Amino acid sequence: MYYDIFPRIRERRLRRTQKIRDLVAEVSLNKSNLIQPIFVYPGENGIEEIKSMPGIYRMTIDRSLKFIGEGLASGINAYLLFGIPSHKDEMGTEAYDEEGIIPRAVRAIKKEYPDAIVITDVCMCEYTSHGHCGIIVDGKVDNDVTLSYLAKTAVVYAKAGADIVAPSSMMDGQVKAIREALDENNFKETIIMSYSSKFASSLYGPFREAADSKPQFGDRKSYQMDYRSARTALREIELDIKEGADIVMVKPAMFYMDIISKAKEKFLVPIAVYSVSGEYSMIKATAEKGWIDEDQVLLEYMLSLKRAGADMIITYYARRLADLIR
Repeated sequence: MYYDIFPRIRERRLRRTQKIRDLVAEVSLNKSNLIQPIFVYPGENGIEEIKSMPGIYRMTIDRSLKFIGEGLASGINAYLLFGIPSHKDEMGTEAYDEEGIIPRAVRAIKKEYPDAIVITDVCMCEYTSHGHCGIIVDGKVDNDVTLSYLAKTAVVYAKAGADIVAPSSMMDGQVKAIREALDENNFKETIIMSYSSKFASSLYGPFREAADSKPQFGDRKSYQMDYRSARTALREIELDIKEGADIVMVKPAMFYMDIISKAKEKFLVPIAVYSVSGEYSMIKATAEKGWIDEDQVLLEYMLSLKRAGADMIITYYARRLADLIR
C-alpha cells in the first residue's frame, strides 16, 4: 500500500554504494580537526607506557619531538600538552616556572616545528602535592586566590610560544583573569580554549594515573560540574564566552552528546570536545577482548561526535584516526 501511494520514495537509493553514501554524508572526519594529547616528563630518551591506557605513553621532551614529527607527517597538526613536573608542592610552583617542564617542552617543539599548533593545559592539579586544581586555603580550594596563579601560568606558557592556552581548573572567572593577563603582557593573539563544561566524571581515572594527579583528599565535585545538570553547562559556556574564550569545550564527550548538541545550537564559537582517558581505555579494553572491531567503533564514535556538533576533537586516538582517514 505504501509504495502504491508513494511510488518514488526510496531512501535506500542514497545508500546503494560506498561512493554514494560518501557523497551524501552529513558529517566527515578531517585530520585538521583532531588534537593529540601528550604527557611530558623530565629527563632524556625516556618513554613509559601508561598501564591503564595501552598504546599511550609518557615521554621526555626529546621523545615527544619525535612523536610530534611523525604525527605532523601523518596530518595531525595540534597537540595538547600535560606536564609531569620534577617536583610537586602545595602551591604548584612548577606550573608557572619559566623553566618548568611545559615551558621547556613548548620552546623545544616550536623551535623544531614552528607550524605545529601547541596547546597547553592550564591547571594546578598536575603540579600540586595535594592534587587539587587550585590553591588550598583553610582546607578548601580557594577560587579567587587560584585565579592569579592560573593567569600567571597562562602568561608563562604564552611567552614560551603556546598558540592556545586551555584553562581546565573550573574556577569561576578564570577566563577573564587569563584574558586580562595575556592582554596586559602583549599576548593579545594567544587563543583561549576553555574547558567550559567540564563534568565531575568517573572517566578520568587513567588520566590521573598518567599525570599522577589524583586528589590526596576529598574530590573535585565542588568545582567540576554535576553531571545531572545540562542548563548549568550552558550557563558556564555562556559566561566563558563573555569573559573572552575563543573556543569552548565539553568534557567528557561520550556521555555528554546532548551538551555538545545544545552548545552547537546556542553558541557561535567553535566547540571542542575531549574524548577522555576512560573513553579510550574502554574502547581499547573491549577491543583487546575481541568483542568489538576497534577501528570501526572508533570511526562510528568520532563521527557521532561530529554529528552532535563537535568542531574539533581531542582524542588519544588522533594518530590512529589519521591512518584510518588516509
